[in-house]
Amino acid sequence: MPTHFHAVVWIDHSQARIFHLGLSGSDEVTLHPQLATRHLHHKANSIGSGHAAPDKAFYTDVTKALAEAGEILIIGPASAKTELASHIRASAPDLAKRIVAVEAADHPSDAEIIAYAKRHFKLPLPRVQAPGSAAGERHTR
Repeated sequence: MPTHFHAVVWIDHSQARIFHLGLSGSDEVTLHPQLATRHLHHKANSIGSGHAAPDKAFYTDVTKALAEAGEILIIGPASAKTELASHIRASAPDLAKRIVAVEAADHPSDAEIIAYAKRHFKLPLPRVQAPGSAAGERHTR
């Protein structure tokens, strides 16, 4: 069970990468839909949009993984982020109140997702030292 207050989920239709963040670090969970994502092709004069319906079981699994979070940031490149937010609002209204933002994000690395979330939640970022310098080292000329 996560012990961190903040959570960020990067989601598309093939996976959800969930990071629970706190001052002591982060935990990651990666979830995948039960069924492989299908590519549908829309033909002229046919009924339907050519898009697969949202995977409710996948969104339910993601919702369960976010259940303990105090604040939630949802990011992703396409419609899955808004579909997840809608699913949470419909199936878990108490959890929906903890969604602080739903934002577009391309395909960042895990480190970029964590850094983005830390800036969003105003958590301290790790200090980066200049190459070749050590803490407390003095340079004199």
